[in-house]
Amino acid sequence: QVQLVNSGGGLVQAGGSLRLSCAASGTIFSRNTMGWYRQAPGKQRELVATITSAGSTDYADFAQGRFIISRDNAKNTVYLQMNSLKPEDTAVYYCRIDMFRGVSIAMTYWGQGTQVTVSS
Repeated sequence: QVQLVNSGGGLVQAGGSLRLSCAASGTIFSRNTMGWYRQAPGKQRELVATITSAGSTDYADFAQGRFIISRDNAKNTVYLQMNSLKPEDTAVYYCRIDMFRGVSIAMTYWGQGTQVTVSS
């Protein structure tokens, strides 16, 4: 069993910054990908960014150049630094971990979500 605990959301003005954190605990496979997803009211959940245990990153187009994903493997923690925030970034942000056996995802866990609100 794995638990993901998010922190760092809140209210910020447009143009501001926020840093989200997500700490994983439990039995965590060494090969894993951690990521951030978001869901705005009335919309589907969408990918924001992911980072593998080897440090490879992937970003959604809207996040490229404004958001930075990073991780501390010793702490099993993933971070999302969000800069130049826009009102359209308002959403609940969820972290997720995919754990691999070989090339297949063996298990996926989600965090509880944290609200990010960007005022204009």
